[in-house]
Amino acid sequence: MPTSPTARGSLLAAGALALVGSLVAAADLVESYPFAAGQAMRYAAAGLALLAIARGRLPRLTARELIGLSALAATGLVLFNLFVIDGVRETDPATVGVIIGCAPLVLALAGPLLERRPVSGRVVVAGAVVAAGAAGVQWAGGDVTAAGLLLALGALACEAAFSLLAVPRLGRLGPLAVSTYACLLAVPMLVVWSLIADGPSLPLPDAKEGAALAYMALGVTVFGFLSWYSAVGLLGVDRAGLFCGVLPISALIVSALLGVADITPARVAAVVVVAGGLTLGVPNLSPCSSRRSTGSATPGFASAPAGPSST
Repeated sequence: MPTSPTARGSLLAAGALALVGSLVAAADLVESYPFAAGQAMRYAAAGLALLAIARGRLPRLTARELIGLSALAATGLVLFNLFVIDGVRETDPATVGVIIGCAPLVLALAGPLLERRPVSGRVVVAGAVVAAGAAGVQWAGGDVTAAGLLLALGALACEAAFSLLAVPRLGRLGPLAVSTYACLLAVPMLVVWSLIADGPSLPLPDAKEGAALAYMALGVTVFGFLSWYSAVGLLGVDRAGLFCGVLPISALIVSALLGVADITPARVAAVVVVAGGLTLGVPNLSPCSSRRSTGSATPGFASAPAGPSST
């Protein structure tokens, strides 16, 4: 395991986004199952697993932290999916993916402003390069409607909020507590969505659906969330955001293995562009001389959270 914070953070960020990209396979297996109910099960199982990792001991939330983490759950975990679903109905999936692929550029600009530090021109340029490469990986043409564009922009904002709303809380709570609270707070929101959309009677998942939901809960959510928030603490949200370019690459590879997408020369070139952006924004994976306060406060995702704990 690399010893420098930047190398560790880079591996964690890349792994987290690769897992999210692998959702293509799992999502295909649960396509016919009621969406909100399935996501409620996913986050409930993930929250319980994270609570077990924390041994039931989590830092007690202040009112401001509760509001912030509720907003994180509502935007990054609930509204993001709603915007993506409706956006795909209004326009083609590739267009929605391209717009969400601008997340590295958004985080490169918004992250430093949130942390009250100068915006890095190098990271902004790298974010633009990664976003362009991610667009090249996903782009397949298609018509764009005004409603579809607005929904895709809403999904982009929620994607950014998943990281930006966590930054002020990672220092005291740590990745484990932030991940656990976010999952548990999302469950009642998704239950309400499910009751409105599908009613109180729901079928039990079959074996394939159950296995897919378990993978989404334990693999993508538990390991992915912990890895991502640890990477944000080690790299800063702007440099960690560059690794969002790994997501469409992972999704493309999984889709190709499933036989539903082709790896073309143009897409290979786009992957090279993403790699170039990462190299520019995270040069030589060298440790930072002066890392943010969140970096020292969240050294690893498996460590016990700091602060007073409750049940």
